[in-house]
Amino acid sequence: MADTFSHLNEKGEASMVDVGGKPDQKRMARASGKIFLQPQTLKLIKAGSIEKGDIFAVARIAGIQAAKNTFTLIPLCHQVPLSKVSVDFEMEDDGIRTTAIAKCTGKTGVEMEALTAVNVALLTIYDMCKAVDKQMVMSEIKLLEKHKK
Repeated sequence: MADTFSHLNEKGEASMVDVGGKPDQKRMARASGKIFLQPQTLKLIKAGSIEKGDIFAVARIAGIQAAKNTFTLIPLCHQVPLSKVSVDFEMEDDGIRTTAIAKCTGKTGVEMEALTAVNVALLTIYDMCKAVDKQMVMSEIKLLEKHKK
């Protein structure tokens, strides 16, 4: 672990990291999170009966779009040339697990893009189910892995 924060300059002020001298590398990050739902909500989702439509299609697009716009949401993130973003869902007994993968060839990692995709996909599920479930909880959001070559 680094002894200093990379987004602070010598005066302790917020600063965007200069990655200009770094070589381009293939990068990948995978993140996940979960939204806990009531059993009745899960039944409605499985039956395709959520009034707002196909929550998985909408949440997938929202997650991909969010990954593409991470640099506009997180002030010190670089705009990276994403080559792939995937958002997948797994129904579990007590909710839905969401996993996102972001890939690029660039000078900086894509973990923020993967994490942003997960968060926005979960928020989209929340939005689409809020009329029928007032007890939803989003949790377990974390980076699972990141690699560069």
